[in-house]
Amino acid sequence: MLVILIEDQLLSPGTVCQSCPMASQSGQPRWQQGRLRCGRPIDKAVAKGTQQYECTMGFRVAEVAE
Repeated sequence: MLVILIEDQLLSPGTVCQSCPMASQSGQPRWQQGRLRCGRPIDKAVAKGTQQYECTMGFRVAEVAE
């Protein structure tokens, strides 16, 4: 499951990505083959096997286990 990290909050990508021109037609981040296509990996953010990304709009995106 993908989440958006803002300070001390976890948000659903649907609430943030709907207005992004890089989002998919359904308003979701472009996640493909385990990689965020509309952002870049943050090398220093790898913790406990969870990769974080910075999207083109400047938000942090992470994949978390459900």
